[in-house]
Amino acid sequence: MKKIHRFIGKFDLSSEQGTITDEKIVKQIFLVLKLKIGEEIKLSDGHGNEVLVQIVKINKNVVNFKLISRSKNQEKKNHSILYCAVLKKENFEFVVQKATEVGIDKIVPIITRHTVKLGLKMNRLQKIAQEASEQCGRSTMPIVAYPVEFHEALQLAEENDLNLFFDMDGDQNLVGIKDVKNISIFIGPEGGWDEEEVKFIAKNNKFKIASLGDLTLRAETAAIIASYRVSNVLLSL
Repeated sequence: MKKIHRFIGKFDLSSEQGTITDEKIVKQIFLVLKLKIGEEIKLSDGHGNEVLVQIVKINKNVVNFKLISRSKNQEKKNHSILYCAVLKKENFEFVVQKATEVGIDKIVPIITRHTVKLGLKMNRLQKIAQEASEQCGRSTMPIVAYPVEFHEALQLAEENDLNLFFDMDGDQNLVGIKDVKNISIFIGPEGGWDEEEVKFIAKNNKFKIASLGDLTLRAETAAIIASYRVSNVLLSL
């Protein structure tokens, strides 16, 4: 069975026929994938609306299509937010890619006391999230927010139903989470959380200190494992 390629963009999905003029997407369809008239593709607006269409005209500047069918993904009961300390460029990009693949809804870079690298390229991170969403079959795309300071992130997270702050000395025995609509995951930098940051969290009853086990994990590894565990295990039990 031939793979049907998916594209996420600012498409008008309301009509029976439509046109793609986005230069990057047209280039991908026409020059890179070399798709032809009659082939089918999926288009999503990034908010859960998706259509299956057939290419009726294609050249280096435009792709015309006609609608075959439309669908809307069932709305998620839970939303997960990853607050991850800013890491080295390639490591943080890896976190964005894999967190997208496992279903995280929003990624917020945070600046902690031990953060040593700044200067994230937000356009590139959003592009990575978009490509990962297309690749793994998501019809929604996570938001990649601008970096915020540690204490600002805590203030934002206080509105959530549950906040898990991952640290090696935390609780390893996490069980299924019931009746939680918004949950956040906090992952520290390469050098770990500062002692004062952990103490501050310990006094905040809006947060639960959790652990992924006895092994010392790299920050990007911890971010991906925690994201998968929360999004695909704890929230589904």
